[in-house]
Amino acid sequence: MPEGPEIRRAADSLEAAIQGEPLTDVWFAFPQLKSFESQLIGKRITRLETRGKALLTHFSNQLTLYSHNQLYGVWRIVDAGDTPQTTRVLRVRLQTANKAILLYSASDIEMLTPEQLAVHPFLLRVGPDVLDMSLTVEQVKARLLSPKFRHRQFGGLLLDQAFLAGLGNYLRVEILWQAELTPQHKASQLSEGRLDVLAHAMLDIPRLSYQTRGKVDDNKHHGALFRFRVFHRDGERCERCGGVIEKTIVSSRPFYWCPECQK
Repeated sequence: MPEGPEIRRAADSLEAAIQGEPLTDVWFAFPQLKSFESQLIGKRITRLETRGKALLTHFSNQLTLYSHNQLYGVWRIVDAGDTPQTTRVLRVRLQTANKAILLYSASDIEMLTPEQLAVHPFLLRVGPDVLDMSLTVEQVKARLLSPKFRHRQFGGLLLDQAFLAGLGNYLRVEILWQAELTPQHKASQLSEGRLDVLAHAMLDIPRLSYQTRGKVDDNKHHGALFRFRVFHRDGERCERCGGVIEKTIVSSRPFYWCPECQK
């Protein structure tokens, strides 16, 4: 499943394709959304906002399309008028004079007024987004030490979107390796220094993944690039201590770690 960085990069691509251009064609598969088709013709997409793995498409008439891809949803960008050959089921088509963005297979789709947006159950429940650049290390540490989360094991906590939105399995694995912690650790057990390392990793790793994953640094002048240190590297040597990376299951998801340095 895509995690926060992948959702945000997809939103960037969708914005680049049609943001600011008047919509010439709008189509929704679900009957409860049909009445909005005519309301959106001639309107513009003002921005695409991510809240963890949810996408909020804001229109110039103050409506917002809420969509959550869950396991199978995917957005595609095509030329205006194109209909790709696919076995996926089309749910949303938003088209301008030149481009169209298509949402396939997703089932969690709603149109919201500003008032509905403010009280949407998922958006009220979800925690701060790790890709929100206003979120600070101190705020993450305060969240870790809050009564709601301080006694939760990290193996489950880092998958809980109510804690921090946008984290997922590969980020959980890489964050805990960076902080030299196991999934069984809890914030209540950590020293101030270790909490600081963990909180930095919770922001630095997702943001580096968003900014650089998939890029190739040919001349080594662009700074660090995101790469997996332990995820999907079971049987290989840990680059930090030389131990052998192992794979197990934590909170029903594959987990990779180094038993030598994640004590």
